[in-house]
Amino acid sequence: MMSCQYLLLLSVGVSAVEVQRPRGVPLSKRQFYEEGKPFTCLDGSSTIPFDRVNDDYCDCQDGSDEPGTAACPNGSFHCTNAGFRPGFIPSSRINDGICDCCDTTDEYNSGSACQNTCRELGRKERESMQKMAEIAQEGFVLKQQLIQESKRGLEDKKAKHAEIEVSKNELEKTVEALRTLKETAEQPEKEAKERHLKAWEDQKVVIKTEKDKARMAEVFLELDDDVDGFVSVAELLSHSELDSDSGDSFTEAEAQALLGGVDKVDPEAFESVWNAIKEKYISEQANVDIPAPVETPPEQNREPESDNDSELYPEDDIPEEDEDEDEEDEDDDTEDRDFKSPPPTQTQEKKDDDDEGTMPTYDQETQILIDAAQKARDAFEVAEKALREVDDQIKNLEKEISFDFGPSAEFAYLYSQCYELTTSEYIYRLCPFNRVSQKPKFGGSETNLGSWGQWAGPEDNVHSVMKYDHGTGCWQGPNRSTTIKLTCGKETVLVSTSEPSRCEYLMEFITPAICQEPPSLDSGLHEHAEL
Repeated sequence: MMSCQYLLLLSVGVSAVEVQRPRGVPLSKRQFYEEGKPFTCLDGSSTIPFDRVNDDYCDCQDGSDEPGTAACPNGSFHCTNAGFRPGFIPSSRINDGICDCCDTTDEYNSGSACQNTCRELGRKERESMQKMAEIAQEGFVLKQQLIQESKRGLEDKKAKHAEIEVSKNELEKTVEALRTLKETAEQPEKEAKERHLKAWEDQKVVIKTEKDKARMAEVFLELDDDVDGFVSVAELLSHSELDSDSGDSFTEAEAQALLGGVDKVDPEAFESVWNAIKEKYISEQANVDIPAPVETPPEQNREPESDNDSELYPEDDIPEEDEDEDEEDEDDDTEDRDFKSPPPTQTQEKKDDDDEGTMPTYDQETQILIDAAQKARDAFEVAEKALREVDDQIKNLEKEISFDFGPSAEFAYLYSQCYELTTSEYIYRLCPFNRVSQKPKFGGSETNLGSWGQWAGPEDNVHSVMKYDHGTGCWQGPNRSTTIKLTCGKETVLVSTSEPSRCEYLMEFITPAICQEPPSLDSGLHEHAEL
């Protein structure tokens, strides 16, 4: 489009031919205005004699009979603008004293001293368009290079994909072989560990049994107060915690029942008694009386009275008398509530249960099996990790190979690249086909302005616009999104950013990948310019 504009302007100065027609009529509508024949309004509403065209009176509803006067409010005037671009202005601006057409044709009867600036404007625009055409041409050449590089890159990726697929097949075989070795090594390891654990469990039973017998002997000696070699009903009655029904008192009958119906038992017979009482029995050593706390007379607890309240309290912090009394009462209550007797010491039986030691280290034969299994596991995990990495490489390659990088993959070079634009407040970062972000220039967290969504240009040029969606949500608003407009240029650079709507950003991104092949100069010289 840019090149066509340039060529059209160039042709104006080369092949312009003046075609006679009523004032204000464009060349494209010349055939409707034939002098000497009745004029039919362009909307077909009526037909009038030709001498009523441009007679400064509006006859047609669409204003088509007054293209060169200001008679019709809805009319339009065609500026020929020879040497520049032709154009239209509203009929109301005809002869209003202001020069709207660069060729001054709109002020033909106002007396305004207008200067014809069309050729100068045309010259400047042709120079600008010439530069743009040169940029477009250079950009298009770069685009062809990018296309060739993309083709080579695509071929390399396909070759690499095939190579990695072969590698993956070999790795899968290796992983399965190492899995078999691992499982084979783990089976004897498991059996050896189970044997070791069973031996330890058996050993713990022996240790517990020996400790239980030793404890039983200690308890027997504790209960045998008269040291006669027997534990009697009377001696058992001193331990009320052995009451079977948890009643008010531990009776002789209950004690005798624990002794198996006899009055006393020797150490051998005490074993059955011990089995019945060991869960409830509390050692006499655990019942040593705890000294009661010595109560200090209230008089000794009181602080010496002071005549100056400021000595007892910081300045401006002296409490009211009533509040002070209430606090003293609360403190007394708190002291009563907070006093608790120390918790009872752990019984010896519990200590014995927890003191069975730790499982011994594995014997040499078992340890060899464990080391062999661990070595097999390590080898399997390394191979499995390598297979996962290969899978990731294949997925990434397949994504790149199938990705829409343009009709000829001209945008592929942007993949995995990022471009920044720094403004007075923010640093904007565009990573094509990935995301757009914004970060405060002088420190702060990054804000996601959108992740890659799709190509969003018009149907005939869909790859001219990128759309990034689902960015960070705005406060009480939608998620941020960004539209990237691609412009032809020799460089690849992010040049501008704006926020036309809340949370919707618009950026301009220059890239040679969007440049189109400009038409030849020869074709433009033969185009006809309207005059």
